[in-house]
Amino acid sequence: MIDKIKILVVDDDDSIRRYIAKLLTQGGYDVTTISNGKDAVNALRTGNEVSLVILDILMPEMDGLETLSEIRKLSKDLPILMLSALGQTNIIVKAMKAGATDYLVKPFEEEELELAITKSLEKKKLLTEISSLKKQLRIDELRGEFIYNSQKMQRVKDLIDQVAETDVSVLIEGESGTGKELVARALHYRSSMRDKPFVKVNCAALPHELLESELFGYERGAFTGAYKAKAGKFELANNGTIFLDEIGEMDLGLQSKLLQVLQEGSFSRLGGKLDVKVNVRVITATNRDIRKAVEQGTFREDIYYRLNVVNIRIPPLSERTEDITYLFEYFLDAYNEKYGKNIVVDKVDLYPLLLRFPWPGNVRELKNQVKRLVILGDINDMIRYLKDGGSFTPERQIKDTRQETLEVASDPAEILPLKLAAKEASVKAERDMILRALRGTNWNKKKAAQMLQISYKALLYKIKECGIEK
Repeated sequence: MIDKIKILVVDDDDSIRRYIAKLLTQGGYDVTTISNGKDAVNALRTGNEVSLVILDILMPEMDGLETLSEIRKLSKDLPILMLSALGQTNIIVKAMKAGATDYLVKPFEEEELELAITKSLEKKKLLTEISSLKKQLRIDELRGEFIYNSQKMQRVKDLIDQVAETDVSVLIEGESGTGKELVARALHYRSSMRDKPFVKVNCAALPHELLESELFGYERGAFTGAYKAKAGKFELANNGTIFLDEIGEMDLGLQSKLLQVLQEGSFSRLGGKLDVKVNVRVITATNRDIRKAVEQGTFREDIYYRLNVVNIRIPPLSERTEDITYLFEYFLDAYNEKYGKNIVVDKVDLYPLLLRFPWPGNVRELKNQVKRLVILGDINDMIRYLKDGGSFTPERQIKDTRQETLEVASDPAEILPLKLAAKEASVKAERDMILRALRGTNWNKKKAAQMLQISYKALLYKIKECGIEK
C-alpha cells in the first residue's frame, strides 16, 4: 500500500484550517492542522514527519516568518507553502528569501492550491535526486567512464575544465556509448551551478507531441488527459543545466520553439498564454552528423550555430586503445567491490584480445562485459565473446545448437515441451536480430524499428522483453 502524502496546515483562522483540510483530504492527502506557529514547530521538533507545510503569514504571538525561520533550522529542504492576503507583497518577498518554497494569495481556488502543492513536492523531489547524485558519484554516470590514460581524452578533459565555469552552449559529439552524458555532467558539476538542477532529456525516446510537453510543460486542459498543469523540464532546470541527448532526432517544428528559448530565455507551455522566463544552460549531444543534417534540411542551421558555441568530440574507444586495459581494470575492481567478488584474470591471455576487439559499443560495451564477467564469474564466456566479434557467428550458432541438442538428449529430465523450446528459440533469435539492428544504427531506435519493420512501441516492448541494455 502506498503511504499518503502528509501535509501540515498551520493557520490561526479555524474556518481556513477546516476549508483547506477538507480540500486536501478529498484529494487523498493525510492532513494535520495546527492553530499556531509555536505548536507547529514543537510538533516537527518531536519527530512528526510531514511532506509539506502550508503556513499562514499573519498569526498572533509567533507569526509566519518567525515560524518559517524556526522550521528551517529543523529542516533545510522541507517544502513550505506560505499563505498571504492581498497587499502583503513585501512580506512575501521576505518569506521567499527566508526559504519559503512557494506562496498563495487568499482567497484562492482549489486548482491553485493543488498546483502549488504539486510544484512544491516536485521541487523537493528534484532536490532530493540532486543530493543523492552528489553523495553517490555512481559508477554508471558520474565517475567510472571518465577513467582514461590517453592523450585524446586528456584533451577532452582540458576542454571541459576550460569551459565548465562559463554559461556557453556546448555540443558534444561522439558514437553511442563513448560517454557523452558523462561529459555533460562533468561540465555541470565543475561549474558554479553544481548545486543547481541537472535535468536530462532524451530527444529520441519520445514522439514529437510528447517531447514538446515534456520539455515545455502544459496548462490544464491543453489536451485530453491534461487534468492539471505540469511544469516542463526547462522550468525544472531553471538556474541550472538541461542536457538534451540525441538532439539530432528533434522534430523541425519543435526546433523553432527551442530557438526561442535559446534566443530569449522564454517559452509558453502547451495551452498557455503567458511566457515562462528561464535561465538555463543548454548542453546537447548527438551521435549523428549534424552538419550533414543541416545540409539536408532536417536540422535548422540557426539552432546548430546556437548550440555549437563550443564543440567537444569524444573519440571512439577504438581510437584510444591506451584506455582499454586501463578501463577494464577500473571496472573489474569496481564491480568486484560492488558484488562482493574477487574475479582475477590472466592478463597475458586476455589483454591481447581486449586490444584487438573493435568495441563498436565503446566504453558502455566494455563496462557491460566486465559486469557480466564479474556476475557470472566465467572468463571463458568473455573470451568467446571477444573471439566471436561480440556476437555468435552463424557457424557458431549451429555448433552451439547441436551441442545443446546433445546435452538435452543425454538427460531426459531436461527435455522441454516442444512449444516452450520453440518459444525460447524464437526469443533468442529476436534478441540477436534486434541487437544487430541497434548496433547497425548506433542504437537509434527509430531507425532500428524501420529496419525490423515493426512499430517504435513494439521495438521498445521487445527490448524490455529480451532484457537488452544499451
